[in-house]
Amino acid sequence: MTKLLRLTILLAAGLILSACAAPHVSLARFTTPPRLFAAGPHDATKPAKLKPSAKLKAGEWAQAHSDIAPDPNIIFGALPNGMRYAIGRQQTPPGQAALRLRIDAGSLMETDAQSGLAHFLEHMAFNGSKQVPEGEMIKTLERRGLAFGADTNASTDFEQTLYKLDLPHTDDDTVDTALMLLRETASELTIAPAAVDRERGVVLSEERLRDSPAYRVYVAGLAFLMQDQLPPKRLPIGKVEVLKTAPASRIAEFYHSYYRPDRAVLVAVGDFDPAAMEAKIKARFGDWKPQGAPGPDPVRGPVQPRRPEARLLIEPGARLSGQIAWIRPPESRADSQVERKSETLERLGFAVLNRRLSRLARSEHPAFLGAGGFRAKEYHAADVTQLAFSAQTTGWQDALAAVDQEQRRLIQFGVRQDELDREIEETRAGLKAEADAAATRTPSDIAADIVGSLDEDDVVTSPAQDLTAFDADVKGLKAESVSAVMRARFQGASPLIYMTSPKPIAGGQDAVLAAYQASTQVPVTAPSAQAALSWPYPTFGTPGQIVETREVADLDTVFYRFANGVRLTVKPTKFKADEVMIRVNIGAGRTGLSKTRTSPAWSTGAFIEGGLAKITAEDMEQVLAKRLYGARLAVADDALVLSGETRPADLDVELQVLAAYVADPGWRPEAFQRLKASVKTLHDQYEATDGGVMARDVQGLIHNGDPRWAFPTRQELAEVTLPDLKSLITPDLATGALDIVIIGDISPEKAADLVAQTFAALPPRSPTPAPSAAQREVKFPAPTAAPLTRTHKGRADQATAYLAWPTPDFYANPQAARDDAVMAAVLQLRLIDELREKQGATYSPQVASNHSLVWPGWGVLAVTLEVPPAKLAGVAADIQRIAADLRDHPPTADELMRAKKPRLDNLIKARETNAYWLSELSGADADPRRLDNIRAILPGTERVTAQDVQAAARRILRPETLWRLEVRPEGQ
Repeated sequence: MTKLLRLTILLAAGLILSACAAPHVSLARFTTPPRLFAAGPHDATKPAKLKPSAKLKAGEWAQAHSDIAPDPNIIFGALPNGMRYAIGRQQTPPGQAALRLRIDAGSLMETDAQSGLAHFLEHMAFNGSKQVPEGEMIKTLERRGLAFGADTNASTDFEQTLYKLDLPHTDDDTVDTALMLLRETASELTIAPAAVDRERGVVLSEERLRDSPAYRVYVAGLAFLMQDQLPPKRLPIGKVEVLKTAPASRIAEFYHSYYRPDRAVLVAVGDFDPAAMEAKIKARFGDWKPQGAPGPDPVRGPVQPRRPEARLLIEPGARLSGQIAWIRPPESRADSQVERKSETLERLGFAVLNRRLSRLARSEHPAFLGAGGFRAKEYHAADVTQLAFSAQTTGWQDALAAVDQEQRRLIQFGVRQDELDREIEETRAGLKAEADAAATRTPSDIAADIVGSLDEDDVVTSPAQDLTAFDADVKGLKAESVSAVMRARFQGASPLIYMTSPKPIAGGQDAVLAAYQASTQVPVTAPSAQAALSWPYPTFGTPGQIVETREVADLDTVFYRFANGVRLTVKPTKFKADEVMIRVNIGAGRTGLSKTRTSPAWSTGAFIEGGLAKITAEDMEQVLAKRLYGARLAVADDALVLSGETRPADLDVELQVLAAYVADPGWRPEAFQRLKASVKTLHDQYEATDGGVMARDVQGLIHNGDPRWAFPTRQELAEVTLPDLKSLITPDLATGALDIVIIGDISPEKAADLVAQTFAALPPRSPTPAPSAAQREVKFPAPTAAPLTRTHKGRADQATAYLAWPTPDFYANPQAARDDAVMAAVLQLRLIDELREKQGATYSPQVASNHSLVWPGWGVLAVTLEVPPAKLAGVAADIQRIAADLRDHPPTADELMRAKKPRLDNLIKARETNAYWLSELSGADADPRRLDNIRAILPGTERVTAQDVQAAARRILRPETLWRLEVRPEGQ
């Protein structure tokens, strides 16, 4: 289920900790997504009688205390010991399943002496149990096709620990093994002292990886906004001293106190017989009995009465941002039709507010770069209404005032009916798309909905139920009702202002509070109604004619060529109902960029935000509110790529939008200036961590300084202009070849007809000239005796090592490239076994191989890992020693299986997605070798032998070609 947003989204911390997967950063949009709605009308103009939430008894599901009917496609049950389970049958994709074990315990359940041990315990789940020796759990899953990190994962947050297994097969052996391992995790972990000591380094490595400016902004903001409450004192990563010294017995104490059947929920969704799965769950978990006394529920502490107050954090490497928050005691209410109707109105109201803020951000002289409002329930400790914004460092007063005044404008004058109707239309379009695609949701998506319902004891409802309920909730809905709900959200608490700046602000937090208070005295005026608009690009002239049609039967793909030179590739699929993906390859891409100066390719986002000549991006969203469409532009190696996703009913509009961007872009300067303003501190943000410096610099360096891959300098970012971007893009837009790929729930004939009315109606296009040999030349850096060094300005114990070897391009020997990919997987297995499991030196060593399809003679196989600076030389030596051993000794049969099977199974799973085919068929019309690659990838990977892997290691992992990079703290 889509949950209420939490503080963590706009304070951008990435707080959830994972024992398996490599960390990643996700940037959330300043919009409030609709939650799932339950059936039942309610008159929002009358006081709602909301039933207080009662704590569920062991074995109870939320529907036992609700008037909402649960999803009829899910079996909800409980064992006599109190463990609950939810089972759903989902036969798309065939033969796959998702298993989730959720423990109702996270960092909030810890004591001071246990700070961080809930997460440490999650790591120990992969380090030995009564039936599975240490180091064997992951290997057992790999032998059945589950990749470490991708299919085998776990996470810990404040209130839960979640174990995730995505099964590539649902045969009895795979399912029984997965259930056995989850049962071992539930109650049979050994938590051996020696294993705990080995794992300390891994957990500490993760702590270093997480500690970034964004994380520190989050931590300080949580402490300020939730003053004297428990969550800021119980961060999931915990305290370093506890992680370093806590004995195994202390972890075991937490384990037995909270890993108990009455705190557990098992979710199983996939292509299996639900009755058979239920029987397996009962047989496997029915004898689970808790050990010892149960742990207490956490005392979160009361929300403190506060006066208006400001807090200013100076954090180099962070961008300027601010929040205005109203904190109240938590509202604990049972999930009900009345409660959901209230939240529906609230979300529509925030959508109106966020739309207004978006329009301000897109204006000619915006006061802020981005802003948004939302309501959040914070860990059952507080109810938060918050406005958040980001701005230029020198413009924080204007940004703070603009956000405050727009919020007060909405509260004073209310929501207009035309605004509300637009948000209703857009929300309905999204919910209908979800309902139409429900039959082909992935098992992992359905499992995530069920798990997501557990935090607040919500009833799980289906997309069809949600759509029906929404239509009932908004029937006859008046703006006055939504306005009343929004006024209530901003009343009853003193606002708190939290600001973050990369450099000091004159007057400090007193100045921040004074600026806010001064703004509140400025009168606001009523908003003006938006003018009625129409879509100005319904046609593009006489529809084009098809001059060639070619079918490739074994790949179920049709190629068309139109009279104006446009090429179209269509593959109809049923992987996901009601989904269509489009990719338009235009011109030469990176092969056409200058080799002597850095390009402005980084700024292509301003092209889309610049809208179209006859309509702005903002107005497009208004006009097309009922339609689903998307547009992105990126520079790929061999083309500019314009892409989007939609549903079959809206493919006509999607193609009109993309064709209009090709034929008549808007090039509005305000969009470009907004993007330029947002990157002013980008180098500071990158330089704040070792991972940031690595991400910024490595591509340019491994391409031997070629400016087509180099990240622009501060001066280049400052000096780039809109004409520079236009000069990059316009030639390809005007005359470049157009190669369109459409994948999804659409017939080739229908897709071709709609392309004929749009892209094929444009003026003639000629094939893009092949780039010269000089343009296609790319060099790998020469090896050096010592590693190249870059520095960062972050923590003194953060460092990253990067070791890379050159490889040939893909077409030099396609089968050898497949051998290399399996060899890279074997190398990663050995690195994980040595550097993570045995030494505990690092969190997640990563090995990646890339054999170019575009650049002759270029490819790379690289190892990346994080360690303290003092260990850089040691781990580099270990990596080279392990590489040498792979040259000298082929993998064992077990290693080869654990490398190949997850790779093969993930390829099979990927081939059941539209995104895979969109990528693989891109360029296949012009280069039929790509079709051969699609056909050969599975059998070619299957035939790789241990001797092939050793030969690949001898060919690639040569010490004389090794190139190394280290990112160290400044001064070390």
